Parts: sequence; structure tokens; C-alpha cells
Amino acid sequence: MFYQAGLVVTKFLFPTGGPVLIVGAMSIPVTDAPMTFDLFNPTQAHQELREVIARFASGVIEEQAREYDEQEKFNIDLFRRLGQELGLFGLTVSAEFGGAEMDAIAEVIVHEEMSRFDPAFTLSYLAHEVLFVNNLFINANDDQRRKYLPGVLDGSRIGGMGMTEPSVGTDVLGLSTVATRKGDRFVLNGAKQFITNGYEGDYFIVYAKLDNNSRREITSFIVESSYDGFKVGKKEEKMGMKASSTAVLFFEDMEVPAENLLSPENQGMSSMMRNLEIERVTLAAMSIGIALRCIDVMADYAINDRQAFGKHLSAFGQIQRLMAESYADCMAARALVYNTALRMNPHERNSLGAASAKLVATQMAERVARNAIQVLGGYGYVREYPVERLLRDAILLSIGGGTNEAMQKNIIGDLRAKYERAQ
Repeated sequence: MFYQAGLVVTKFLFPTGGPVLIVGAMSIPVTDAPMTFDLFNPTQAHQELREVIARFASGVIEEQAREYDEQEKFNIDLFRRLGQELGLFGLTVSAEFGGAEMDAIAEVIVHEEMSRFDPAFTLSYLAHEVLFVNNLFINANDDQRRKYLPGVLDGSRIGGMGMTEPSVGTDVLGLSTVATRKGDRFVLNGAKQFITNGYEGDYFIVYAKLDNNSRREITSFIVESSYDGFKVGKKEEKMGMKASSTAVLFFEDMEVPAENLLSPENQGMSSMMRNLEIERVTLAAMSIGIALRCIDVMADYAINDRQAFGKHLSAFGQIQRLMAESYADCMAARALVYNTALRMNPHERNSLGAASAKLVATQMAERVARNAIQVLGGYGYVREYPVERLLRDAILLSIGGGTNEAMQKNIIGDLRAKYERAQ
């Protein structure tokens, strides 16, 4: 029994067979329903998922994080284990196609728990799981699902998404990659910039225009890296998220079968924007994971380890402010992220909630990571502790998936639509 995304407890009914809890469109016998509602673990399945990934992350993921950050390498072998051993690919995919048939809350749980220990590795997971797998499952036809899902669910194939271009970031409608119809194929020409998993990826969802003069008419394609004309450019050297590859992709007269149209021609805009919303919520969840780990580190250090002037650091007011504000800000952001995820489903837009969650959580994570460095002092600035890496990684989250300035713009647009009086 799962709480499906977007379903909210509304009332009790008392039919002949006994009391029934109504959760959105789903009826649950009270004997099977939780006695108290836990926003962060709405069902037993969510709780069990959290326990499994928390154990794996604190052990296996943690022990390799510093090494792969320093080497600026993506741990492909560990990545494949997520699918082959833990079944973490396809959380939102139906059981019919080999998925877990869960929801946005499940995605948030996994991204939060893994980001406590390695946000960069988690970013590559997000690009695969959210930007490709979820996007494909929601928008593909059954033939496309049967062809592409098996490989990405078991981890033998790596997925990604190509939207950003060298001269087009937040202004996604200004993209210039063009697809020209040629019989039973489309010929793509253009480039995509800052593509996570671009260096290792096998499959990508790519957004292009059929007419370069069009502003809003976008079409999405499933592209394989084996296609002639598909080229990988330089691997970017980054400030943070070093254990996740970022590359430029070039398409030079690349032929894509017409059967790989993911959206009807000129109708990819709505699916693109809808998938951006779950991306933003999972990026926000990564921010929560970063902040929680930073709080763990600074609290343990200040309460148990470091003393000054005969007292633990936590006895000093300046340190108390940094710790207390970090904890309170993180708990507030965490509630917003989970509340937003609870109300998400593939068939309804939630732009306001997703933008709000990303804006609040990503700003919070940077503050908390910076506070942790300040509490640890010199030890926070060196690599003996993970907080300097967590700060470097946190900064990307206010840029990727739409900058925070774009989130502010989107929030105002949604508020204007909600509150503006008719003239």
C-alpha cells in the first residue's frame, strides 16, 4: 500500500464493513492505515526505503566520496550497484515495466539520504533517475518503454538529459538545436552544454526545435550516444560536484529514427516543464541532505569534541546562533520540500511549490554549510572534515535546474496568475 503522489487524507467513512480512511481517490481500511501521519515517511514502504538507503549511503557511498571528489571521477561501478543490488532506478516507474511504482516522496528520500554523504554521486543519480528514467516513463509509448527502460533500470545503461546550450540556460525557449525531418528520420544539429552524465551516458532525452524561428514549439527525442554524429566534447573542470561528470554534447547531422520522438512534434514544452518540477524538488532534497550532514558534523564537534577557554564550543553564544539557526532553517525547509513532494503527480503542474522548495532549500544549504565551516574553524576549511566539500557541492544546486533568480521569477508569475484581478 502506497500513498500516491498528490493524494491527501480528507475524511473517514463508516460503511457496513467498518471505518475506511479516504486518501485522495484511494480507500484504505483503518486497520491498515497508519495511526499517525509522518510527513517524511508517509508509509511503511517509505520508511523501509529510507532505512535501506541510509545504511548503504553511510557505509558504502561515504567511504568512496572523498577519493572520487579528489580524482574528479564518476564511480560507475557503484552507480550500477544502485540498480542491480538496491533497485533504486525506476522508483516512479510502474511494476508492469519493472519499476517500484512509488512516488515523488520516494525520490526525495533517496536524494536526501545519499546527499548526506556524496552529493556529486547523487547528482549523477538524479540525471539518470529523474531527468531520463522518470521523464521517459511518463512521456514514452509502450514500445519505447520496453526498448529503453530495462537497461536504465538495471544500471547497465546510463541516462541523461540535454536541454541547456552554450548560449541558452534559463531561457530554455531560446534553444537553437534544430531537428529537420528526413523521411523516417530526423537530422539533429546543435550542441548541449553542462550535461550531467554526458561523458559516460548511453541514452539522452534531447530537446530541439523543428523550426529555428519558433519560440515555444519544442520537440523531445530519445537519443543514443552510439548514433553517427553524436560527439562528446570536453569534460568540464568544476568547483564542486567533482565526482559527477559534466560535458558538452555535439550533434552534427545526427540521424534519429522518427520512432524516437518522445513527444508529438512541437509538443514537448509541457512535458519538459513538468519534469523540471520534480527535478527542482529532488535538487531541493539534495540540499536538505547536505544541510543535515553539516548539522551532524558541527553539532558533534561543538558539543563533544572542541573546547576553548575551558568550555565546549557549544557554550558560546556566537556558536549557539550558528548551530541553532542552521537546525531551525533546515527543519523548516525540509517540511516545505516534503509537503511539496506529497502533492506532486505526473499529471498536474505544481510550478509554484517546486520553485518555492528549490529556492528555500538551496539557499538554506549554502548558509548551513558555511556555518558548519565557521563552527569548525580551520578544521572546517581542510579536507579532514567533509564540510568544505559539501559547501562546494551545495553551490551548484542554486544554479542547476533553473537558477534561483529564475525561481523567484517563476514564483511571481504564479502568484500573479493566482491573485491578479481581472481588468
